[in-house]
Amino acid sequence: MNADEIREMTTEAIQEELNSSREALMRLRFQLTTGELTDHTQIKVTRRRIARLVTILNERSAAEQQKEGEA
Repeated sequence: MNADEIREMTTEAIQEELNSSREALMRLRFQLTTGELTDHTQIKVTRRRIARLVTILNERSAAEQQKEGEA
């Protein structure tokens, strides 16, 4: 999922995706600790997805605050 696809989503959908990605990262970390994880790149991919989601949420909140300041 790239940034353009995320920007097309609603804020609620982004928040849900963020929560599920954080849960997935937690599960991946447990699997890494127990030795069950075979594809270590999934941790990196998940962390980047979380960062993208948080960044876009921050962009939206900054834009909303700027609109409120102008009004």
